[in-house]
Amino acid sequence: MNSDIPRGVANSGKLHMVHGLFVGLAIVGRILDRLGICQQVNFVRWFVACFLTRLRPVPAGLRVKDLKFSEVPVRLYEPTAMCDGLRRGLVYFHGGGWVLGNIDSVDEVCRHIAKESETTVVSVGYRLAPEHRYPAQLDDCETALCHFLSAAEAEFSVDANRVAVGGDSTGANMAAALCQRLARTEVGRLPFPCAQVLIYPTLQMADFNLPSYQQNHAVPILFRGRMAFYFLQYLNGDVSLCQDLLEGIHVPTELKPSYKEWLSPSNLPPEFLARGHSEIATAQYDAEVYHAIKAGLEHEVSPLLADDAAVRKTPPTFILTCEYDVLRDDGILYRKRLLDLKKDVTWRHVADGFHGVINFFNHGWLTFPSAAHVVDSVVDYMRTL
Repeated sequence: MNSDIPRGVANSGKLHMVHGLFVGLAIVGRILDRLGICQQVNFVRWFVACFLTRLRPVPAGLRVKDLKFSEVPVRLYEPTAMCDGLRRGLVYFHGGGWVLGNIDSVDEVCRHIAKESETTVVSVGYRLAPEHRYPAQLDDCETALCHFLSAAEAEFSVDANRVAVGGDSTGANMAAALCQRLARTEVGRLPFPCAQVLIYPTLQMADFNLPSYQQNHAVPILFRGRMAFYFLQYLNGDVSLCQDLLEGIHVPTELKPSYKEWLSPSNLPPEFLARGHSEIATAQYDAEVYHAIKAGLEHEVSPLLADDAAVRKTPPTFILTCEYDVLRDDGILYRKRLLDLKKDVTWRHVADGFHGVINFFNHGWLTFPSAAHVVDSVVDYMRTL
């Protein structure tokens, strides 16, 4: 009843049903949590793993292995077709708000990308919140990437100079943040990622009132308030600050001019303002809130807010956005920053898509046709590397 699914969303009836299922899971999980039986997040993870995730037999033309890269769990997808020379690679980070998701949740996606683009794909099982906070997740992703790059040719017949990093949602956040981290450290012993593949990325926690946040605030499966919740789970677990983030009182006065330059709705193409938005009055800054979340405004959590020097060092970028997604404008605004700095950007926009649609790729009755468009767009881009 609290959702607002616009007419343009593909398969809106099915999305209503999926939303109802997830709300029901959250309610049952909360009841179990309050009864002291199990934590809500553990119940949701268990249910999704048992009833909404199904691993099919490995198809012909693909070899799949579960491994560990320096103690970080990974799943390796290797095409078995003959290859003239070394293959390209993709290190993939799943989404889920740094709280949910795992290697199994993106298994179908990684299989499809690996087989159809003839790419060796490494899916990373990084640690999750609330058990582990930032930067544990990003550290795991860096560890797995560096391990793969160091062994790419010798162990996996992959050209280390043709390895991209990517992910969806918060996984895309870590892919972008990792590229900036590696660019800042300028470690020369390993090749730099040849590209970053960002599928409806979350890229900043300074402004939760962008047009896409306003237009899609109640579109499943990611509500506006839930994004603030996930950021806080990632940083410190103090979800009492959710409303403060939504109002914007966490942004220091001296940082607002530069953020406004990068986050202004005037930077968006006119068609993305057509569904309307309102100018939000500048919130009164609260230093106590800022100090509780200040790491979230740094480039490793908010890559869109990095200085020009860091953004300029990023590799060629693929960005995919969905119209009915609170994070739509994050991707579009990052694209503009990259283009302004003369960087190579490929952008795809799914006009009938919603946040999280990739999780419903090739999932039986849960499949959404627009998910195939998302995954095939990634396949097409990987073929160009």
